[in-house]
Amino acid sequence: MALQALQSSGVAFRKILSHFPEELSLAFAYGSGVYRQAGPSLDQKNAMLDFVFTVDDPVAWHSKNLKKNWNHYSFLKVLGPRFISTVQNNYGAGVYYNPLIMCDGRVKIVAMNESVALRSALDKNLKSAVTAAFLMLPESFSEEDLFIEIARLSYSGDFRMVVGEDKAKVLNIVKPNIAHFRELYGSILQENPQVVYKIQQGSLEIDKSPEGQFTQLMTLPKTLQQQINHIMDPPGKNRDVEETLLQVAHDPDCGDVVRLGLSAIVRPSSMRQSTKGIFTAGLKKSVIYSSLKLHKMWKGWLRKTS
Repeated sequence: MALQALQSSGVAFRKILSHFPEELSLAFAYGSGVYRQAGPSLDQKNAMLDFVFTVDDPVAWHSKNLKKNWNHYSFLKVLGPRFISTVQNNYGAGVYYNPLIMCDGRVKIVAMNESVALRSALDKNLKSAVTAAFLMLPESFSEEDLFIEIARLSYSGDFRMVVGEDKAKVLNIVKPNIAHFRELYGSILQENPQVVYKIQQGSLEIDKSPEGQFTQLMTLPKTLQQQINHIMDPPGKNRDVEETLLQVAHDPDCGDVVRLGLSAIVRPSSMRQSTKGIFTAGLKKSVIYSSLKLHKMWKGWLRKTS
């Protein structure tokens, strides 16, 4: 399907796409190479640029990419596109990374097809992030508080936040990019009947009654609901998910329970994905990439202690 270039796309980013097979459902770039982050002075022009491509047929796409970019892959390339796709889909987060690739010398959506289902899934994901964040916040809070909580979702339980990532990473992401977060989530906040969104003051109030929290819990993704049920359901009780969520909605520690559920999802996935990276990146690139991450974490620690 032909790709539709979005208005927010930069020419440089779209140029990078020309190096890869065209059959993409979605392509987006993210990280400090795209959006400025707080912290030490960063050479954004030469910063690592992270891309994610989504495709309908991984085997066919990897087959074409191996022909175009054989040197991007680790030793797994000799096992062929079907094996690569199996590793991608069956281990970790379902993502196959080829790190440390030079392309034209160096999170925005760069290109997207016209799939209604894909657009709907992206919108649903944004709303789910807001709902999960609401459950972990007090009754009144600022926009920055909300966006920090949203940005923290994918790091909750990630073992790399203990070893390998700057501890101030989430704050560094949010502070310089409040306007971008507002652009992403503003309409969702304004349309939510449970929210009083004072745009001029940058503050919000939400319904923290048990009824309000139950409504929010019932709109969470099924995987998270089931994880919460697993945490809260006593052995042998076998309560259904809705009954458990009703109990959690009345619990003063509701937010902590949601955070535990998120961590239980992210932690094993992040560990498997990192282990998988040793094979998909190869030993040499894995050592280089890990060294860069540890150096960044060390610099962040020095800033805090100085």
